[in-house]
Amino acid sequence: MTTTLLSADISGLKHIASGKVRDIFDLGAQLLIVTTDRISAFDVILPNGIPHKGAVLTAISEFWFGFVQRLGIKHHLITCDISKINLPTDYSNLTILPDHSQLTTLLGRSMLVKKATPFPVECVVRGYLAGSGWKDYQRTGAVCGITLPNGLRESDKFAEPIFTPATKAQTGHDENISFDEMVKVVGRETAETLKKYSITIYKAAADYARMKGIIICDTKFEFGLADGEIILIDEVLTPDSSRFWPLASYEPGRPQPSFDKQFVRDYLERIRWDKKPPAPELPDDIVKKTSEKYLEAYRLLTGEELITIN
Repeated sequence: MTTTLLSADISGLKHIASGKVRDIFDLGAQLLIVTTDRISAFDVILPNGIPHKGAVLTAISEFWFGFVQRLGIKHHLITCDISKINLPTDYSNLTILPDHSQLTTLLGRSMLVKKATPFPVECVVRGYLAGSGWKDYQRTGAVCGITLPNGLRESDKFAEPIFTPATKAQTGHDENISFDEMVKVVGRETAETLKKYSITIYKAAADYARMKGIIICDTKFEFGLADGEIILIDEVLTPDSSRFWPLASYEPGRPQPSFDKQFVRDYLERIRWDKKPPAPELPDDIVKKTSEKYLEAYRLLTGEELITIN
């Protein structure tokens, strides 16, 4: 099995945060985000990683950030090329790559980004009836309080994408909120802008992906404020932040096969894990298949094979 990176340890750099997948370092006016191969399910980090996952998430985000820029929406990405990362004067005596192991840590999985103040909301856009939305609809006839027509089937496409914001939980599940509640958190003007940006990106990306054989069922975006402007931050339209379905096998009325980590969630449901830590270790065949799904998503979206180093 190919080796995986479960934690980024870069000597001399100030580590400021770690999420379920990313380790973040402070470079003064900028941040260095290193995407590991960790994978989480049901808000629990699993003990073994997925080979090439960090590289795929970084490369897909880089691709979509360029796409979003052409839509006239600004973002935080400066570069994914580690040779272009200049350390601030505070670190003038530091050698960022003292040995091969640290080069391997950064190469292919790093993003140098602008610092921004994140808005405390997730901007979720749903184009199809799936996941928690399907469960919500079965109970209430609505998704996150948005009433939908009667008689919809699982995986049906909405006439228009719907915007369903959520609060960003530090631990546990994000909590769905109404647009009016979002307005109370960030203000009317900002909420309208975030909704507009989110739906604009989703529609354009979904149209592009469909031409490449992928349905983007739903996705979530994060935005922040930098130099007085709203910019797109974090990752964008990856298999971790989105549901990707193969177009060729799409059939409403049932769950769809996917290119994302739903494959791992389905396995964990089958073995009846109670979704409480510690998580069980994934068997080799599930790890291998999941890695292949991530790599295939990149290949279909970009038309290129991802060059990996591990």
